[in-house]
Amino acid sequence: MKWFFRMFFKTLRIVMTPFMLLWEKTTTPKGMVRPAGAQQLVDQQCQNLALYQFRTCPFCIKVRRELSRLSLDVALLDAQKLPLHREALLQGGGRIKVPCLKITDEQGNSQWMYESSAIIQYLHGRFA
Repeated sequence: MKWFFRMFFKTLRIVMTPFMLLWEKTTTPKGMVRPAGAQQLVDQQCQNLALYQFRTCPFCIKVRRELSRLSLDVALLDAQKLPLHREALLQGGGRIKVPCLKITDEQGNSQWMYESSAIIQYLHGRFA
């Protein structure tokens, strides 16, 4: 019975993946337009951010859409397929849960922020 449920959800995931990615592509909003100097400053600040995510996670899609809306060039790290990113997420954040925004300050200290709504609120407070 356990095998049946695993195969059912694996098949469901395979079938739904293209639809989820198509939905993300078609509904992602255009980014906000900033003056060139302001956008350079934002891009520089985004170098200290990294989003650990799974490609088809609905909450990750929500955060990626917001990154696009705010025109933020944040590094997207796939913690589902790449063991290196998965291990970094576990070591740094303490658990494998996505989405997770890694915020590194000027001294090199890292803060790990989970929950899509908290991440979006942080991004709006800092960049909107």
